[in-house]
Amino acid sequence: MTSHDHPATSYSLAVDIGGTFTDISLMDRVSGHVWRAKTPSIAADPSRAFMNGVEAVLADSGVTPGELAQVLHGTTVATNMILEAKGARTALVTTRGFRHVLAIGRQDIPRKANLYSWVKPPRPVPNSRIVEVDERVAAGGAVLADLDEASVAAAVATLRDMDVEAVGVCLLHAYANPDHEQRVAEILRRELPDLAITCSTDILPVVREYERSLATVLNAQVMPGVSKYVERLETRLSEAKVQSPLLLMQSNGGVAGTEAIRSGPALTALSGPAAGVVGARAIAAECGIKDLITVDIGGTSADICLIKDGDIGLTQKGSIGEWPLPLPMVDMVTIGAGGGSIAALSDGPLTVGPSSAGAVPGPAAYGKGGTRPTVTDAHVALGHLPLKLLNGAMTLDAEAAETAITTHVSEPLKLGLHDAARGILAIANNHMVGAIRLVSVERGHDPRDFTLVPFGGAGPLHGCALAELLGMRRVMVPPAPGLLCADGLLVADLKSEFSQALPEAGPVDQDAGDAIVAGLEQRAEAWLDGEAVPEELRERRAVALLRFRGQGGEIAVPWGASPDATTDAFRDAHRALYGFVLETPIELVTLRVEAAGRTPGSDRPALQPIIAGKALGQTVHFESGSCDTPIIDRATLGADATLKGPVIVTQLDATTVIPPGWSGHVHASGAMILTRKDTAE
Repeated sequence: MTSHDHPATSYSLAVDIGGTFTDISLMDRVSGHVWRAKTPSIAADPSRAFMNGVEAVLADSGVTPGELAQVLHGTTVATNMILEAKGARTALVTTRGFRHVLAIGRQDIPRKANLYSWVKPPRPVPNSRIVEVDERVAAGGAVLADLDEASVAAAVATLRDMDVEAVGVCLLHAYANPDHEQRVAEILRRELPDLAITCSTDILPVVREYERSLATVLNAQVMPGVSKYVERLETRLSEAKVQSPLLLMQSNGGVAGTEAIRSGPALTALSGPAAGVVGARAIAAECGIKDLITVDIGGTSADICLIKDGDIGLTQKGSIGEWPLPLPMVDMVTIGAGGGSIAALSDGPLTVGPSSAGAVPGPAAYGKGGTRPTVTDAHVALGHLPLKLLNGAMTLDAEAAETAITTHVSEPLKLGLHDAARGILAIANNHMVGAIRLVSVERGHDPRDFTLVPFGGAGPLHGCALAELLGMRRVMVPPAPGLLCADGLLVADLKSEFSQALPEAGPVDQDAGDAIVAGLEQRAEAWLDGEAVPEELRERRAVALLRFRGQGGEIAVPWGASPDATTDAFRDAHRALYGFVLETPIELVTLRVEAAGRTPGSDRPALQPIIAGKALGQTVHFESGSCDTPIIDRATLGADATLKGPVIVTQLDATTVIPPGWSGHVHASGAMILTRKDTAE
């Protein structure tokens, strides 16, 4: 069954699995009505949490499994395997003489590492599991030495003795001529049918041997685990009588069918954060907002992304943990700052993060054994969080939070409890502000021209504070900020990219480039046919990756109708990013076609005006002073409801702090638009 072949029903279900909770959203695409649920994640078997969530939301909605038209999923399975080095035992086959490409890597030292004490981390595949074959292709694609199939047979015998589960094949300059690499993979699949085989030309057919080799082996490492996970999900869905196709979120902000994910599981490495960005854009569009900066704050990390004119930018300079992973992915910055980030005194100064208390033992306020103060504990001590969360299912221990802060921060620094808690939040907020400046100021954008969209379980707690530090005038809090990644899956398009590096980087040759683009578009069209995407929902875009001669990285711009159009777009992009252009020749390195099967929009029912219920209150300790602050259930806020800070807004999945000097307005979409007093209309 293809991604667009499904029963004639209108229900789409999305499941996003996080470290602590699994979030579920079910949408009726005809009426626009959405049902949501949260269930605890199960690290030992994420598929169980997946099905627990599916069963919970179906029971709540009354929808039967057979009525589901789509099941969409955001997963961190591949990410966790890479970060925790728990992937399959993998070998690499490469051209003779190039077994040390991974070991050599790049000369770069991580930005925050000590120049004199940094130690290069062990490679995902050690030299002992790298096998060489005899062949040679030139940078332009010419065959310098034919593939010696006897050496391939010897490699097969060696691999049999290695007891590996997966093999990556990355031959020198295969991006320019894939024939040898594809032949090696064909022989390996025939002779070693039980192993997962990945070709570099199938996953990343571009220049740069180290990055291409790394992407190949990382994809091979996670292929068996992701394949088993997908198979387990499909089995569980089938047993539950769900007949609809399963689509998984990719790092590029689009979804793909299970066959594509089985062959390219590394494409899902940032699927969760990417879904949140897609969801934020959709909600902002309903409010008429096209320029936004998203901040997804969870328990351990914060993911920041800038969206200009409604366009989610892609990058091929991303990384997972210590490894560069130059696959197309949503352009975002991730830092270790979240609700579980631990505050500690390290040789004197107070630091917050990147160490996290995680879900267990968690913040001290959670009562699960945590004793170190965290960002969440600071919010509890200041009264930002009500002591009952998740509709009363979770009770916070304010005394434990205060004790942790007093013991580890306020007493050693001789500060009052509330000053210490505010200090913890100030440090965490400034870490996030630095990351926001990376995606805005350092790329030629003024954050004051954008709307801040905080989401994730902890995002709305920090939204207004971050906006004030950046001079931003407006904050938009989505209707379900803690479940936005699940909501984002519901509006994500089917997506895939098809790339081809030029045999040799050089000046833009329109005829040669058009010929390459035409070939890539044929591949894109075949993919769209395979996914059964209706013609009216198909979209393709050609992109060129260019650089000034001598530069080590490229910038992606639209492929124009003439060399001048493409190079002018490159100069404009370079000037916006770096503030200057060079008087040196421009080189075209790679061409890419981005294909999409658009998801039709659904008209969500407008929020109706209602009479707000009675607000409770508690003392909140703001920087301007302590005051009795109303606590309002967001479910009691109808369209056009207004709020005047200070006020705390609670809901199942998040809590929003509206400090003094800020006011709020509830949009018909359900989003809360918060503005500073001096700019409120």
